[in-house]
Amino acid sequence: MFVRKKPNKSGKISVQVIDKIKGRYKVAKTIGSSSDNAEVEELVSLGEEWIRNYKGILDIPFNNEEQVAESVLESVENITVSGTELLLDNVFNDIGFNVIQDDIFKWLVYSRICFPASKLKTCDYLQTYHGLEFQVQDLYRYMDKLYNNYKEIIQLISFGHTKKILGGSINIVFYDCTTLYFEVDQEDDLRKTGFSKEGKHQNPQIVLGLLVGLEGYPLAYEIFEGNKFEGHTMIPVIETFRKKYSLPAPIVVADSGLLSKSNIKELLDNGYEFILGARLKSSGNNQKEKVLALRLENGESVSMDWEESLRMVVSYSERRAGKDRINREKGLKKLEKQLKKGKLNKTHINNRGYNKYLKMEGEIKIALDMDKFEQDGQWDGLKGYITNTKLDKEQVIENYNNLWKIEKAFRITKNEIKVRPVYHYKQRRIEAHISIAFVAYKVYKELERQLNEKGIKLSPQKAIEIAKGIYTVEIQLKSTGKKLRKTLFLNESQKKLAKMFGF
Repeated sequence: MFVRKKPNKSGKISVQVIDKIKGRYKVAKTIGSSSDNAEVEELVSLGEEWIRNYKGILDIPFNNEEQVAESVLESVENITVSGTELLLDNVFNDIGFNVIQDDIFKWLVYSRICFPASKLKTCDYLQTYHGLEFQVQDLYRYMDKLYNNYKEIIQLISFGHTKKILGGSINIVFYDCTTLYFEVDQEDDLRKTGFSKEGKHQNPQIVLGLLVGLEGYPLAYEIFEGNKFEGHTMIPVIETFRKKYSLPAPIVVADSGLLSKSNIKELLDNGYEFILGARLKSSGNNQKEKVLALRLENGESVSMDWEESLRMVVSYSERRAGKDRINREKGLKKLEKQLKKGKLNKTHINNRGYNKYLKMEGEIKIALDMDKFEQDGQWDGLKGYITNTKLDKEQVIENYNNLWKIEKAFRITKNEIKVRPVYHYKQRRIEAHISIAFVAYKVYKELERQLNEKGIKLSPQKAIEIAKGIYTVEIQLKSTGKKLRKTLFLNESQKKLAKMFGF
């Protein structure tokens, strides 16, 4: 607001208070008019006083700066962390999640990103840092509501946004799954013990299947019983996703853990093109001989006919060879230590991991099978890809290499968002917990994209840490009772972040 002196046709000067509303200047108050200069200046003073009163700013006769500071500090009603909300609101709304008009939903997502913890600790966090009063039972009841009402809406919003930022089409998808364990002893219909990717074989778990697009942007997810073989999860997730959004069949990319004859048959029967990681050492003898006879140099790759309508692309990398060798040697050393401590018996002789390097000598002695260890060395650095696409070998390898982004997605959800361990025991709340984590990951990825787009060289974690230091102070004027709020930007990093995201 400001005071304007405007000449009239009559020769008088009108004194007005001008305000800027939605980019346009409008007259907020006409103070008066006069042709006398002294009266005009008096009207200007009245206009300035009107602005101060309108804004709740009073002229207080302080004698020194200390009195001013002391009066302001005594008037402070509340100090809250506001930076994370201001930052994440931009991203949350850009995706479209603000159509779910429920504060608890928003704060559960933000808490999962900024302070992932149990629901009880989440309540403490929201009260301490954001001045929000939620009871833990409020959050639990909301989890039930979320399960019943919002899962489909959440995935629809996420799909629509991902499709938009990928140029309007979903031509290729990446699938993988992981396990999430529970800090409980008893199994139920969903939480079951099974093969744990986190080494928690004694804990009941669920299997989480995740489908993402290019750059790791999430598309869909499903949860399965903890003892379900991961190879049986891929087709249901992809088929459900495709039919739900009436999409043409995209190219499916998945690692060798999802490779099975039944999966290949279903993919072919349903008209999918695909790129799957191959298990070269598990191929037939004739096929293995073909691969080993290639004698590839560093960076070389070949494409060859495989089975029926399939091709096998094989590449060799010296860097991968070094990594494979180191991993084999680590596995062997671990077995040696276990042998010396007498921790291995006949039950350990199997093809799981590096146990394949064990053998029996006589009827009771267990020894290392060094012949098998040395034979495996010829596979170091080789990588195979089974495909039915018409892509050239370089494109096949390039697309498959994008799988690291879904692996990164799981790392983010487990480490930054801390989706596990899961403490809920009711299935609907487990589903709701995964939904919140899915939205949190979507917001995290969009924040990452916007930081890159704006040329800000910060990771999402660093941007959030900067935002955590932005506070809003609320004071109440003792003379009028009016409340004023001021957001404090205390350093250049905070100011830059606020400027780039418009808060």
